[in-house]
Amino acid sequence: MARYTGASCRLCRREGQKLFLKGERCYSVKCAMEKRSYAPGQHGLSRKKISEYGIQLREKQKAKRFYGLQETQFRNLFEKAAKKKGITGENLLIMLETRMDNVVFRLGFASSRKEARQLVTHGHFTVNGRKLDIPSAMLKPGDVVKVKEKSTNSPKFKEIKEMSISVPPWISVDVERLEGKVIALPSREDIDTPISEHLIVELYSK
Repeated sequence: MARYTGASCRLCRREGQKLFLKGERCYSVKCAMEKRSYAPGQHGLSRKKISEYGIQLREKQKAKRFYGLQETQFRNLFEKAAKKKGITGENLLIMLETRMDNVVFRLGFASSRKEARQLVTHGHFTVNGRKLDIPSAMLKPGDVVKVKEKSTNSPKFKEIKEMSISVPPWISVDVERLEGKVIALPSREDIDTPISEHLIVELYSK
């Protein structure tokens, strides 16, 4: 599947806010949004009136980029969310949050979702004792994510053992054992990603 290979900071500037795609750099003065907080391109500084459709489209694009999904992936996930009981927008966010790559990021085992996706693809984690290298895999309550024994000696994970990690209430983490557990499905209040999901629902409902 094709994946965006351009500059990550360009995506943040296009959406007008930090998407935290580059980990620690996003929190430093080196972040592109600190230097050029306007949209990229020669017309980036010009003011444009955005239509209702444009606002909805930007919200969908922002959500895709936050979680690192391509259009087809995102649309398929939305359709699955629409078929579930409950509020479609909240279902969508819950499904995005419980993806394997996002859970690894939320557990603090990666500095960004992009890095988490790469670590999962390279086979550094197990779920319930079995290797899982599919970033899009959906986790459920009770699933235990653990760094593979062979990977625990890498500088990356040795550094994590010395860190103090804060996680959302729907997961727990044991930093010393490099292990985390999905306690429950997240509620809307547990998801701090700045997304107005109702705009995405309105866009796809047209």
